[in-house]
Amino acid sequence: MTTPTAPAPRRTLVDRFLDGVEKIGNKLPDPVMIFIAICALVLIASWLAAAAGVSVTNPATGKTVAAVNLLSADGLRRILSEAVKNFGAFPALGLVLVVMLGIGVAEKTGYFEVAMRRVIERAPQAFIIPVIIFVAILGNVAGDAAPIVLPPIAAMVFLRLGLHPVAGVAMAYAAALGGFAANLILGMSDALVLAFTAPAAALVDPSVETNTAMNYYFVAASTFMLTAVVWVVATRVGIPRLGRYDNPEFVSQEQAALTPQEIKALRAANWSLLAVVGVLLALSTPSNGLLRNATTGSLIQDSPLMNGIGLIITLFFFVPGLVYGLVAGKIKSGGDLAGMMTSSMASMGGFIVIVFFAAQMLAFFNWSNLGTIIAVKGAELLQNQHGMVLIVGVVILSSIVNIFIGSASAKWAILAPIFVPMMMLLGFHPAFTQMIYRVGDSITNPITPMLPYFPLVLGLAQKYDKKMGIGTLIAALLPYSIAIGVCWTIFLLVWFWLGWPVGPGGPIYLNTPVGG
Repeated sequence: MTTPTAPAPRRTLVDRFLDGVEKIGNKLPDPVMIFIAICALVLIASWLAAAAGVSVTNPATGKTVAAVNLLSADGLRRILSEAVKNFGAFPALGLVLVVMLGIGVAEKTGYFEVAMRRVIERAPQAFIIPVIIFVAILGNVAGDAAPIVLPPIAAMVFLRLGLHPVAGVAMAYAAALGGFAANLILGMSDALVLAFTAPAAALVDPSVETNTAMNYYFVAASTFMLTAVVWVVATRVGIPRLGRYDNPEFVSQEQAALTPQEIKALRAANWSLLAVVGVLLALSTPSNGLLRNATTGSLIQDSPLMNGIGLIITLFFFVPGLVYGLVAGKIKSGGDLAGMMTSSMASMGGFIVIVFFAAQMLAFFNWSNLGTIIAVKGAELLQNQHGMVLIVGVVILSSIVNIFIGSASAKWAILAPIFVPMMMLLGFHPAFTQMIYRVGDSITNPITPMLPYFPLVLGLAQKYDKKMGIGTLIAALLPYSIAIGVCWTIFLLVWFWLGWPVGPGGPIYLNTPVGG
């Protein structure tokens, strides 16, 4: 007699929705191919728009702007002759690659990982959870380090506390990626978004000043706000939902303690970092400091501090990474150091390829005048909307796109030429538009399967719970995304209503004095 097969568990609405998201996401082409397709679409659109005689009046200049056909003989000549120039002149490309040199050394020597472990180990037990969250948010400055290193560390800490390790995995992962645009330290993400904001702003007004630190006030304040939000979600939802953990296979495990040499190297590296900060303060605090504008004394406008921010950020990572590597024995020769920097550059290959096609896309938008035309038309549609509607709309749209396209640079390369000029024509500074996008881009990071870290964290969760599936993991991460999305958007709206600048040289509105 045949035993009847047990019916398959009923799929919930959430499970079916997430299955659909994963299926659609897996069918999307590679970001490079997306940019190639967009370039082709812009060329075709320029031909159609020019043939239809599409034009607008630029409210910033009062001049008529007409669509230009790039598929004409002159357009094709320009495309062929200036492709390499577009790529080489792409703003902030060099900045991003230089910063990566420093981050690569700090990551490859192990400085980032050991520093994060040490902070968590030394924290009082009553504050261990918020410390993990705080370190995870700060750790996103190290790129891959935080979402890869923190979840397993959090799992071991939760085991020691008698809590479910998957709750620690979800909490650390959500903090590192959900708070991706928050930090107390300027890093790679600040340079990456500027790489696309600056040329997008130039489509409307090339004289508008932008800089890497123009979101710093808001992202720094967000670090503390998000730490509190994730802490509340973890203690009220995440940890109670999974409960305690009784698997004897893992409960007795202890993570190997840091060796005396690692502690010695970490201490030396931290002292070297303080030395870098001291030198920076000594060169910028005096009214005639070397890092101030020699004529005006400003630290913001056309100052060596802002103009050299890429190298300064690089030194913040390179110096402690180098010192740690030397003391810990990870760097024994110049070849070891060179190999680490070479390896970090190799990891940027995908970004460089994306930038090549993104540079062409931006050039096509500029040459065809389509970027300006779309921005003016969009501004006309939104000119009677309240600022809150614009802000919430950009946040929601960015967060939805983020579910399907994991690369932050790829998304902003597509959205910046539309959002930045449109908001500029409505009177908003590019720094504020960039910050709105960064909030939206962060809040759905924990729940999207499109990020390369997701399979890693899923595998780690399955180590402690063999039945853990994608839906189960996303269900554990979803409360964090919802809470971060709601609270961060409200935080952004309050900031907007107060009229505070989002960073140095980053006012809410255009034509607002930014000080010095």
